[in-house]
This record gives sequence, structure tokens and C-alpha cells, in this order.
Amino acid sequence: MGLAYALKAQGFEVIGEASNGREVVEVCRSSAIDVVLLDVKMPVMDGIEACKAIRELEPAPLAVMLTTFDEPAIIQASQEAGAVAYLTKETPPAKLARLLRRIMEEPDRDWMPRVEVPALTGREAQVLELLAEGCSNKEMAKRLDISPQTVKDYLNGVYRKLDVRDRVSALRRAQQLGLLP
Repeated sequence: MGLAYALKAQGFEVIGEASNGREVVEVCRSSAIDVVLLDVKMPVMDGIEACKAIRELEPAPLAVMLTTFDEPAIIQASQEAGAVAYLTKETPPAKLARLLRRIMEEPDRDWMPRVEVPALTGREAQVLELLAEGCSNKEMAKRLDISPQTVKDYLNGVYRKLDVRDRVSALRRAQQLGLLP
């Protein structure tokens, strides 16, 4: 309700509001909407699935993700679902209104943030997967038929590319980037 009030104050006509993803799709199906704001995490149907469903409508409104999540894997999933922009909820209402107007004026422009996913070598990816399984360096060396020192070298390459210093941080960052399931 706060967002609807803020957008109305900025001169937007708010056609509908919804408390879950399925309701968003129904509002879009039953009303002529130019832009729909979606959150990634919504009950019943998440924002990514709602975005996919909305993009199949004729005519399809422009789908803008407005969320607290700033993870590359979620940004990429949003883009693949058909979102034209990805904004955070920290965006002040006046700036949000300006951005929405610009998005409506230039819908074909690339409004998505750049997602930089580091390119791991095949062996680095294998080491990362074994790390996710909880393997020690010695276990990885045995499974990959390489020396423990070589495992250490590959791990250091993974750490450098992910810009982290330890195993836990590497796993967390790899998940954020979509490098691990």
C-alpha cells in the first residue's frame, strides 16, 4: 500500500494491487497495464514465475522486478523470465517514478544490471563442486587424480576469481552467482 501511495503521489495511476504472484497475473490478465512491479519473493507464485506468466499475455505489460535481493543468479533468472528492469526497494519513490517513466519511454533499452560471473576453468569448477560436497583437499586430490598441492592451487584460483578468502565464502559466493545448485 505504501508503494501504491508513493507512485500515486508521483502521478502514476495504480490499476491494481496483489498480495501474491497468482493475483498479479490475474490483475494483468483482466486490466490494461503498462508496467507491473514484481517482487522476487511472493506467496503462492514467486516473482520469477509470475513474470514468465505475464510475459505470455497479449499485450504483455513491461515487468519490472522491485526487490531487496541483489544476487546475480536472481537478476539473471529475472532477465530470463522476461523482466525488463531490476530495481531494489531502497530506490527512493521519486527516483523510482523517474526510472519507470524512462523504462516506459524506452522499453527496448537494456535496463538490467550487469551480472559478472567469473569464468572458472573446467578443473576449477570440479574442485568447487567437490568443495560443495564437503570434500577435503586430500579427498579432492584422490577423486581428481591430482596432488593435494594442485588442489590447493585450483582452490586459490577459485578464491581469486570469486574474490573470497575461504571455503565457506567461496561456496556462498558461488551460490549467489549461480555456479552451484
